[in-house]
Amino acid sequence: MNREVSVERLDGTAAARAEGAFRLVYAEAFAEPPYNETETDVSAAFRRFRSQTRKATFRGALATTSGGEPVGIAYGFLLEPQTGWWDQLTAPVSEDMRREDGQRTFGLMELAVRAAWRRQGIARRLHDTLLDGTEAERVLLNVHPDNKAAVATYRAWGYRKVGDACPWPGADLHDVMLLDLR
Repeated sequence: MNREVSVERLDGTAAARAEGAFRLVYAEAFAEPPYNETETDVSAAFRRFRSQTRKATFRGALATTSGGEPVGIAYGFLLEPQTGWWDQLTAPVSEDMRREDGQRTFGLMELAVRAAWRRQGIARRLHDTLLDGTEAERVLLNVHPDNKAAVATYRAWGYRKVGDACPWPGADLHDVMLLDLR
């Protein structure tokens, strides 16, 4: 296995062209506990992905080996003023916290690294590449609280928990975490 990995930032058009690579990493990473996603779940995620890549503020990052094997992904976009993200929280937050203007908050939708490639700094490189040059004040994400490694990583990077959310009908509660960039 070649351990040399590069990380490239992609706009929505390029990410859409690389959907197969994003899907491969996503399907492998989220098949694991606590997510246990099925092919049906992955298909639903990639219907959303296709619409997300059409957003003007979409950003993706793809980590690949020198041979082109995809090993990690990250993607997201700026939250629009009418975002429903804050409505998913189980307890309300202040109006100032939930205020969105289309530029204030970058929503980190997914960050995943294939198991064989973890603990090599690839997730951090994906995260930093994705956010490099953003004008957003903060980053918002949901993480399953039973994914202890991910929660610990986000905390180490400066994220703090601001609430709990049920991100889709029937989903487990997720931690909502925020990183201030300023």
